[in-house]
Amino acid sequence: MILYDLRCGKDHGFEGWFRDSKAYDSQRRGGRVVCPICGDKKVRKAPMAPRLSKGAVAKSGKGPTEAEALTALREMRKQVEANCDYVGPNFAEEARKIHYGETEKRGIYGEASESDSKDLADEGIEVGRIPWVPLADN
Repeated sequence: MILYDLRCGKDHGFEGWFRDSKAYDSQRRGGRVVCPICGDKKVRKAPMAPRLSKGAVAKSGKGPTEAEALTALREMRKQVEANCDYVGPNFAEEARKIHYGETEKRGIYGEASESDSKDLADEGIEVGRIPWVPLADN
């Protein structure tokens, strides 16, 4: 897996995990790399600095605050819900149908067990996990 720093046409910064650079290029060309903040599909790789340690960002104070991270995750959730089909606990089955061409290609989201996620990855089916935070503090 490779982590890229990305920027959309409106200069929003975000990160994306990809199996390799070829997977990123394919997904970007297919319009499947989307800014989680505004939904823009004009995405490019941003200059990246090497990650030295997990503690470096926290110690430098240059990482996002907890509030900023929650805001970004809430916006990502809104984008996923607005642009993808919810398939619930049938996620693994539906992802396979899409991958093997048994149904139309589209963005989906739902629930999958750790075992299902591993099996999908073993089959070469790209999926991602995002923290599903509440849309507002309760």
